[in-house]
Amino acid sequence: MLRKQRGNEQVHNRREQQIIELVAQGLTNRDIAGELRTTEYVIKNHLRTIYDKLGLWNRVELALWYEARQQENRMAAESKGGTFRPDSSSIAGSEIS
Repeated sequence: MLRKQRGNEQVHNRREQQIIELVAQGLTNRDIAGELRTTEYVIKNHLRTIYDKLGLWNRVELALWYEARQQENRMAAESKGGTFRPDSSSIAGSEIS
């Protein structure tokens, strides 16, 4: 499968954001499926789509990508004098640099 150049697309829907957060927390596909009340097969398909959109190859890269976005958002909030509150909206519309 050919990968798109990094950063060409964004994560667009809430389900993808939830899956990214759960992967970053270290949950397995089975655990994520249980949490979201779906099947492992559906989670694998979502992950494949997420990897393609972000130009990533695996869940480790995805977790690192998520943590980098969280760090960027923390730094942006601090530079504006605000307080960073991590939530799924903090990755909505994020792109890989």
